[in-house]
Amino acid sequence: MCVGVIKDELLCRIDPALHESCIERTGCRTMDFTKHPMKGYIMVDDAGMRTKADFDYYIDLVLDFNSRAKSSKRKK
Repeated sequence: MCVGVIKDELLCRIDPALHESCIERTGCRTMDFTKHPMKGYIMVDDAGMRTKADFDYYIDLVLDFNSRAKSSKRKK
């Protein structure tokens, strides 16, 4: 998973090393819909994507990390 949309929020898989700095940004929080917060997965709401530059910031992060991310093991 690289990027997706859940309801009206952007779900992003980013470099876990950048997680803390990202969640300090307006409109960004740790993904926690499974009741288990996951470092490296963030949710961005409308407040965090007010401009194209804001949106592009998150898309650039996910695309950069995607080439280095390890795939999840497939369930049998």
